[in-house]
Amino acid sequence: MRFSLPLRVYWEDTDAGGVVFYANYLKFFERARTEWLRSAGHGQQAMVETSGTMFVVTDARLRYLRPARLDDLLTITVDPAQIGRARMVVAQQALCGDQLLCEGEISIACVDRGTFRPCRIPTDILDTLTP
Repeated sequence: MRFSLPLRVYWEDTDAGGVVFYANYLKFFERARTEWLRSAGHGQQAMVETSGTMFVVTDARLRYLRPARLDDLLTITVDPAQIGRARMVVAQQALCGDQLLCEGEISIACVDRGTFRPCRIPTDILDTLTP
């Protein structure tokens, strides 16, 4: 269930060198994961309100290959690599046209909102995300 989000690079995304600041790729990837869940019918705020659970990033590994620049139109992808009962690993890419700019592997855990203890991904979400 690969997902893609188009995203334009704005001034606020760039550094003094005129390229996307490296940490902003984490924000781009977060936006794409949020829209991926939304496209599957699951808003993150609704998840908190209905089940008392939320997703948190537990590990992020990024590899930077080429710079993105002001006004570039990027495609940010989400490709679930592993989905378990309480955790998932998502492969993500930032592309400009067919050029791979950045790739990452993000580990996400489902936690109880109040205690931040790991818990199961709500069944309705898990059923939507797994084949």
